[in-house]
Amino acid sequence: MMVSRKFLSQKIMKEIYTDGACKGNPGKGGWGFIIYDGNKRIKVNGGEEKTTNNRMELMAILKALKYNNDEPCIIYTDSQYVKKGITDWMVNWKKNGWKKKTKPYEIVNVDLWKQIDQKLTKHVKVEWVKAHVGIEGNEIADELANHAIERLF
Repeated sequence: MMVSRKFLSQKIMKEIYTDGACKGNPGKGGWGFIIYDGNKRIKVNGGEEKTTNNRMELMAILKALKYNNDEPCIIYTDSQYVKKGITDWMVNWKKNGWKKKTKPYEIVNVDLWKQIDQKLTKHVKVEWVKAHVGIEGNEIADELANHAIERLF
């Protein structure tokens, strides 16, 4: 069940649900997102031959941000890695020159994190949702990611 929310200027915002998936890790992977924009539903997905689940989770967010073209929105992800990366870790990574303070210092998927950082604005809010509990947008995003993988086989 989708719940509409008010955000920033109290205007109802677009809601975007994202998900990534992988068969093998690394393996064939897919990402997908659905945008709820009033009565419109926009579904987009894609995949890669050799990747990881976390990369596909990040790719789903990045592709959604690019598609959304800097418009205000709430993005829902079922990945704590993505949620914490955006809301908690990224600020310190940037302060440290895109490095972690502890070993290993290198940030995994730093190329995608940097691109996501460039696309985030104050008009984008990222929220975590529990996976596979019947949240319509999350279930659709999961299906889109898995359909992208099926096309690779």
